[in-house]
Amino acid sequence: MTVILLTSGAVLLLTCGTFLGYELVTFRQTMVRNLSTLAQVVAANSTAALAFDNRTDATEVLSALSAERHIVAAGLYDNTGTLFAKYPDTAPDDGLPARLERDGYQFARAHFVLYEPVLNANRRLGTLYLKSDLGAMYQRLTLYGGLVVGVIALSCLVAFALSTRLQRHISQPVLALAGTAKIVSEGKDYSVRAARFGDDELGQLTDAFNEMLAHIQGRDTALRDKEEHLHREVAERTSAEEEIRQLNRELEHRVSQRTAQLEEANKELESFSYSVSHDLRAPLRHVHGYVEMLQRATDGQLSEKAQRYVRIITEASVEMGQLIDDLLAFSRMGRVEIAESRVHLDGLVQDTIRSLEMATNGRNIVWEAALLPQVIGDRSMLKQVFGNLVGNAVKYSRMRDPAQIEIGCAGEENGRIILFVRDNGAGFDMRYVHKLFGVFQRLHRPEEFEGTGIGLATVRRIVARHGGRVWAEGAVNQGASFYFTLQRSPSA
Repeated sequence: MTVILLTSGAVLLLTCGTFLGYELVTFRQTMVRNLSTLAQVVAANSTAALAFDNRTDATEVLSALSAERHIVAAGLYDNTGTLFAKYPDTAPDDGLPARLERDGYQFARAHFVLYEPVLNANRRLGTLYLKSDLGAMYQRLTLYGGLVVGVIALSCLVAFALSTRLQRHISQPVLALAGTAKIVSEGKDYSVRAARFGDDELGQLTDAFNEMLAHIQGRDTALRDKEEHLHREVAERTSAEEEIRQLNRELEHRVSQRTAQLEEANKELESFSYSVSHDLRAPLRHVHGYVEMLQRATDGQLSEKAQRYVRIITEASVEMGQLIDDLLAFSRMGRVEIAESRVHLDGLVQDTIRSLEMATNGRNIVWEAALLPQVIGDRSMLKQVFGNLVGNAVKYSRMRDPAQIEIGCAGEENGRIILFVRDNGAGFDMRYVHKLFGVFQRLHRPEEFEGTGIGLATVRRIVARHGGRVWAEGAVNQGASFYFTLQRSPSA
């Protein structure tokens, strides 16, 4: 009922307001036309009085305005703007404007003012000033306002009577449905049904509601039967959950034990690495030292064959020392914690190239280093990656003139950038590519290219610890390309 009354009242108020506004605008336009016509007549009758400076005739002409009861003041001004005659003639001069406005009209809050030129043969003789009150307009607005109030009141009474009648046909069935729903929700009694009041849409809604209750009643009965069955299964589930918790506790205990054992094994491995480094280096130093002493003691006395044997012993001891250093570095690489930061690869590549100046001095090498993006990683580890890969490119391309070494980016893989180092050197047979990144695995003879077979294994371990992968492509005597992936810096 409230909705109907508010809606009807709002529509009527908007409609009456529109008509009232229209009436106000129309009345103002009519008032402007009527007073403009009156002003034109008075101005035309005042031309002779102004032309012959006859104030008596001018006052008589203005006195005709008494027929218009809403004209409250009038003034006739000569062409200099001086007051010539006024209406009513007893009105004080300060009741009229001392300064004339431009020709036309304007509405003030309580008056209508009009300025009309007095012309004679297109020659301006003066100005007529008229001032009218707005009483007629306010009277009409008051009348229309009363009519609006009466119409709205009558309409609300009619709407109230209609809504009261509609309530019995619409609200009563809805309230019945609401009462049934309340009984069901509070008592969980799905056997109750709502009363049906007719064959209209509300009757169909009542039938659907009762049918829904019937379905719910059937499902509720089935659920009650299942609950009894579940209570036979709850105990078994509780027992199983307890067994799972016990297994989890045992698993946590075993993980703790294995973790402690792993930490102990790491400590032993670190101790073993130190022992290997110390115990193996001592005999090598002895071998190297005694060979030097032998060379000094037998200077010029050994045959060329014996001197060759001595050189082989010296080179083997040096190679063995380098092999021990590489092996220890490889073992430590799996235990060192990664210190991630934003790494500028361009500067890292340039530092790597400068560090190889001893190996590249005097060689004809064409470097092609593209602009590389920033990555996230451990700078010292990534420097070792580029050092091994670029160093290999320098080593295996020394038979080329010119040697061509390219460092760049080859797109992305799974959100990571693909970097590569490519050369035009000795290359390798792709049938043995699986051996490249293994420890002590070499595809060239030592007399061709020196090395220990640890560098590429170290590269693979570092890249794997950064979450990437490494692979290679090549052909014999046609160069090789080594690829690896790294995480791009978010701001790169």
